[in-house]
Order: sequence, then structure tokens, then C-alpha cells
Amino acid sequence: MVKRKIIWSNRAKIKLYRILEFYEKRNKSKIYSQKLYRKISKEIKLLINQPDLGTKTDFENIRGLIVGNYIIFYEISNGAIVIHTIWDCRQNPDDLVIK
Repeated sequence: MVKRKIIWSNRAKIKLYRILEFYEKRNKSKIYSQKLYRKISKEIKLLINQPDLGTKTDFENIRGLIVGNYIIFYEISNGAIVIHTIWDCRQNPDDLVIK
């Protein structure tokens, strides 16, 4: 079995940071942000052994992994899983940019 590597795009890193920062400021505590980060990390680690875990999307070669209110858009390529973005499902879908 091929050991895959997780690669985060800059867009995905920024989105995750902003999500965690939002909850930290809103709740005036890091506790929820830490729990959410652990949950997202745990689900992404599942992709290493089960890359087809996410559902197919309308975007070519892009899959979406649902984690709570978020969809993690990723692509499987040459032994790597590239995380393109994290999307809050409560936002306007017209604003979604994956790559």
C-alpha cells in the first residue's frame, strides 16, 4: 500500500487559520478552536489510508470530505493528498473558490 502525504495549499492554511481565529475571538477562548482543529486533523488523517472517503464533486478530480459544518476539498495526486480549501457550508456557495 502506498503511504500518502498530506499537502496543504496556502489557501487551505489561511482558511483554516481564519476559522480557528474567528471562534477564538468570538468565544474569548481557544478551547473550541482546539477541539475543531483536532477533529479536522483526525478526519484528514483518515484520507491517508482511505483517499476515496470524500464524495465526488462537480469539479474534476476534486473530492469533498464533510466535517461538521465544513467541507474539506481535496485532490488525490501522485502519492499525495492535496487539501485545496476548507469551506463553511453556511456561506454563500457562489463565493466558493477551490483552486
